[in-house]
Amino acid sequence: MLNKQVRLATVKDAIALSRLNHKFNGGEKIDPEIIKECLHAGNELVVVAVVNEQVVGFACAQSFQTFCYPSSVGEITEMYVEETARGMGLASSMISLLEKELLHRGIQSIKIITGKDNDRAIKTYQKSQYLLEDVVVLEKEL
Repeated sequence: MLNKQVRLATVKDAIALSRLNHKFNGGEKIDPEIIKECLHAGNELVVVAVVNEQVVGFACAQSFQTFCYPSSVGEITEMYVEETARGMGLASSMISLLEKELLHRGIQSIKIITGKDNDRAIKTYQKSQYLLEDVVVLEKEL
């Protein structure tokens, strides 16, 4: 029997978050001490998916205020679930927890940016009632 849970990340998850982020984003592994500092800062919400006491996924969100809009804006910025743990509803559960935490911060609207060919992620977001918008994202390395 699988024991599944989704919860807010703690500093005890830093090593697992480093490992999962490396699988997701590639490049050099992030030092767990940097992850601990980010978790302590509290600017970013980080949730983890745990199966049988093993962290198998994570999702991140941020909120910010701008004078351009009457209320704060939320964004789910990252989401990853290990291949072996996909199809268990963990991504949807992480989205729900992030939504709950962002709502607690006064957020009324959340956006998500993902690759246009990332069909699996798009279906997951749509299952959680996110609507596909017709926008263009431009990026520049500085």
